[in-house]
Amino acid sequence: MCSSHVPGTRWGLGGTCVNVGCIPKKLMHQAALLGGLIQDAPHYGWEVAQPVPHDWRKMAEAVQNHVKSLNWGHRVQLQDRKVKYFNIKASFVDEHTVCGVAKGGKEILLSADHIIIATGGRPRYPMHIEGALEYGITSDDIFWLKESPGKTLVVGASYVALECAGFLTGIGLDTTVMIRSIPLRGFDQQMSSMVIEHMASHGTQFLRGCAPSRVRRLPDGHLQVTWEDCTTGKEDTGTFDTVLWAIGRVPDTRSLNLEKAGVDTSPDTQKILVDSREGTSVPHIYAIGDVVEGRPELTPTAIMAGRLLVQRLFGGSSDLMDYDNVPTTVFTPLEYGCVGLSEEEAVARHGQEHVEVYHAHYKPLEFTVAGRDASQCYVKMVCLREPPQLVLGLHFLGPNAGEVTQGFALGIKCGASYAQVMRTVGIHPTCSEEVVKLRISKRSGLDPTVTGC
Repeated sequence: MCSSHVPGTRWGLGGTCVNVGCIPKKLMHQAALLGGLIQDAPHYGWEVAQPVPHDWRKMAEAVQNHVKSLNWGHRVQLQDRKVKYFNIKASFVDEHTVCGVAKGGKEILLSADHIIIATGGRPRYPMHIEGALEYGITSDDIFWLKESPGKTLVVGASYVALECAGFLTGIGLDTTVMIRSIPLRGFDQQMSSMVIEHMASHGTQFLRGCAPSRVRRLPDGHLQVTWEDCTTGKEDTGTFDTVLWAIGRVPDTRSLNLEKAGVDTSPDTQKILVDSREGTSVPHIYAIGDVVEGRPELTPTAIMAGRLLVQRLFGGSSDLMDYDNVPTTVFTPLEYGCVGLSEEEAVARHGQEHVEVYHAHYKPLEFTVAGRDASQCYVKMVCLREPPQLVLGLHFLGPNAGEVTQGFALGIKCGASYAQVMRTVGIHPTCSEEVVKLRISKRSGLDPTVTGC
């Protein structure tokens, strides 16, 4: 279904991830990482004339073309599998019927025995802030800009905010992040603060404890942002080319007329309430993905939940989706991968005296010759203290964190213990092997800095 937010970025099949999420984000993150590698290259004997300029238009065109090829691929797959696709915005008429309006204004009624809602979410706009809607953009738009956003203010502290700010800084743009409270809420807070430290030491500017109150367009076309320091109440202003709101997402439920079908939503979040079988308050209506209350807002979980649901409905299966130990990665300039519990969650669930945390600061071999700062490269494993010390969570900050975390996620899903991890042979010289070398516990108070090769 073609989607749009207020100012009007539209896209094709594939949902948030393909069009305005993981895919373009990772490609732009890669563009920024290449900038860092170009800086490293002379240390490795490559004669690269500095400075190396970056062309936003070329990058954007390449990224957008790739996304369009994925849109096309999804369309072809639907046709191949005899799935009828209606490019219409639908809403409920009753519990078995939805109505959509086609381009010419013609109404189409569709009825079915089973209905699955998978409309996802859209970025939130701070409607209480003057000029927010008129002059701001969201992550839906940043990937589809034809021209460079220039000097950018990113408002928010979510992984979306930090990832966008990270790649904008990485391709050489003047970037500021405004954070009202805490960064990466819901993630391990020690790791979150290290992500911020790394970004700050590599050029991203931060305004902590600040909230914007107004955005105005100046006669020269720039945007003047007024904000307040939440502690002192003092006002300040700054001038930017682009203001990007990354203050969370809202589920796309308001226009679905769910009440006509009798589908219950959370009064606080407007997300759809479901049971362990992804079933809503109406027996034959199901919901999956970001539109659902209390689910991780991650594409692979939605895909797996959808696949399992269809297998239960039509394949005689009884397998339920397991939402425990879902791995994820934040693609900030120094990537942060995690699976399982944060240190805070482990302590809250089991008590400080029953939790053992093993940790290490390490230096990737790739950083040595180039003299890169590795002070935020860090790994910690949160375990139960009782032998064999079941692994409750793994947190990895460093290059290729997604690749590292994916592998260890299998072990943790299978109930790996600290003892088993310690009996796993490391692949030398990799960053992943630092996980199987974790000998020092926080409780010991010993210096966790890795030395040697």
